[in-house]
Amino acid sequence: MGQGFLQIALTLCIVIFITPKLGQYIASVFLGESTILDPMMNPIEKILYILGGVRRKDEMTGWQYIRAVICTNLVMGISVYLLISFQRLLPWNPNGFGAMKWDTLLHTTISFLTNTDQQHYIGETSLSYFSQSAALGFLMFTSAATGLAVGIAFIRGLTGRKLGNFYVDLTRAITRILLPLSIIGAIALIILGVPQTLKETLVLQTLEGGTQYIPRGPVASFEIIKMLGDNGGGFFGANSAHPFENPNGASNLIEIIAMISIPTSLIYTYGIFANNLKQAWLLFWMVFIIFVILIWVTTVGELQGNPIINKNLGVELPNLEGKEQRFGWAETALWAVTTTATMCGAINGMHDSLMPQGIFSTLFNLFIQIIWGGQGIGTAYLFIYLILTMFITGLMVGRTPEFFGRKIEKREIFLASVVLLIHPVIVLLPSAIALAYPISLAGISNPGFHGISQVVYEYASASANNGSGLEGLKDNSLWWNLSTSFSILVGRYIPIIAILLLADSMSRKPKQPETRATLRTDSLLFTTVTAGVTIILGLLTFFPVLALGPIAEGFKLASGS
Repeated sequence: MGQGFLQIALTLCIVIFITPKLGQYIASVFLGESTILDPMMNPIEKILYILGGVRRKDEMTGWQYIRAVICTNLVMGISVYLLISFQRLLPWNPNGFGAMKWDTLLHTTISFLTNTDQQHYIGETSLSYFSQSAALGFLMFTSAATGLAVGIAFIRGLTGRKLGNFYVDLTRAITRILLPLSIIGAIALIILGVPQTLKETLVLQTLEGGTQYIPRGPVASFEIIKMLGDNGGGFFGANSAHPFENPNGASNLIEIIAMISIPTSLIYTYGIFANNLKQAWLLFWMVFIIFVILIWVTTVGELQGNPIINKNLGVELPNLEGKEQRFGWAETALWAVTTTATMCGAINGMHDSLMPQGIFSTLFNLFIQIIWGGQGIGTAYLFIYLILTMFITGLMVGRTPEFFGRKIEKREIFLASVVLLIHPVIVLLPSAIALAYPISLAGISNPGFHGISQVVYEYASASANNGSGLEGLKDNSLWWNLSTSFSILVGRYIPIIAILLLADSMSRKPKQPETRATLRTDSLLFTTVTAGVTIILGLLTFFPVLALGPIAEGFKLASGS
C-alpha cells in the first residue's frame, strides 16, 4: 500500500518540477523569443512558410483564425480518409490489410483529426503500418498542435495581444515542442523495450505445437506522440495496457509525465504572457488540489476493493480486476484520473473494471474539462470559468466585471456560455436516446447502473475529445460510429469558434486603469471562489447522471446486493 502511494507522490513531484521549466519554454516559443532549437528549426520553418505562402508577421482576426483552423482540418481529414481507404495499395502493409467499413473509417478519421482518438477498431488487425504512422500519426501531431495554437491564441487575446497567425502557431507547435520531445521520448521507449520496426507480424510455434501470432510495428514513435499530444489512441487494441506499448514501470512513468506535462505547463505559460505568475501559480494549485482529491478518491476505492468479493472471501483485497499486475492498483488509479483529466484517453488498465469511486472521478473530469484539460483547449476552458466567476462576483459586490482591465460584457458572457453549455447538450441528449432504445440502437451489454455509466461515459468522452471508454458496448456499429462522430465534431469545433471569438473580442477592448474598486483575480479568495463555481456548475449540470450511475452503483455494492 505504502509503495503505491509513494509512486503517486513521486510522479506528482516530477510534474511540479517540470511545469515552470516547460511553461517558460512554451512561452518563449510563442512569444518569438530565442530558443535552443533556433539554429536547427529556423531554416526548416522558413522553407515551410515559403511553400505554404505564409507570411510570419501577418496577424489574423478571430474569424480569419477560425477559417484557417477549419480549412486545414478539413483538408487533413479528407486526405487521411483517402489514405486509409487505399491502404491495400500503399507501402508498409506486410499483412495486406484492406479498408475498414465506411462508418468505422469515418469515425476513426474524425476522432484522430479532433485529438479525440476514440477507437472502435483494433489497430493491429485493421490498419497497415503506413496508415498507423503516416495517416493517424500525422493527425496526432497536427491535432495536438491545433489545440496548442488555439490555446495560445486565446491567451494572447485575454492578455490584450493580437491572436497571431494560425499557420505559424501550428508550425512552431510541431517543430519546437511536439517533434523534439517526441524524438527524445521515442528513443527512451525503445531503450525500455517498445518495438520500432516495419517487419510483419511474427509467427511462432508454441511448445504445445500451436501457432502464435505476435503483432508489432513502429510502436515507439506512435506511442510517444499519443501521450505527449494527449491523443490517446493506441497502436494495439489494448492500448497502453499492452506490453509492447508500455512494458514496465519506467515506461509507465515516462508516459504519465508525457501525458500531463504540456497541460500543466500551459498555466505557467499564461502567467508569463499575463506578466502575473502569482495568478498562474494560484490557478495551478487550485487545479492540482482538485486533481489530488480525485486521485485519492479513486485510489481509496481501488485499495478497499469490491466489498461483496471481500466479504465472500473473508479477506481484504484491493480491486485487481482489469489491472496489469506490472503496474498494480495504484498506478492504474493514477493513470485513470490523469488520462481523463488531461483529455488524453489512453489506458493502462480497463476503466470498466474500476470501482464506482474511480468511475465517478473519471466522469467528473470529462464533465468539467479543466483538470487539466485537453491540449491547449483545456487551458482555455479554465479561463472561461475564470471569466464567469469574475462576472458573478462582480455582480455580487456591485462592481463592473473586468479581466485585466478589460470589461466583460454581454458578448463575452454569451460566448462563454456557449462553450460551457454545448458539452452537456451533446452528452445528455444522445445518451438519453441510446438508453431509450438499447436493443435496436445501442447494443448495451451491461444492465443496471453500470450500463448508464457506460453510455454516458462514451458520449462524455467523445464530446470532451478524450476517447477512452467503459468497455461493454458494441461500439463498432453504425449507431455508435455516427452518433459519437457527431458529438466529437460539435464538441471540438463549436467551443473552438466561441473561444477564438471571445479572445478576439477581449483583445479589442481598451484597457481600463486599475483602481481601488478593481476586483483582483490573483488572490487566494478569488481563486477559491473560482474552484467553488467550477465544481458547483459541473455538479449541477451532471449530478443526475452521476447519481444514476457510479453513485447508485457504489451504494448497491456497499449494501452487498
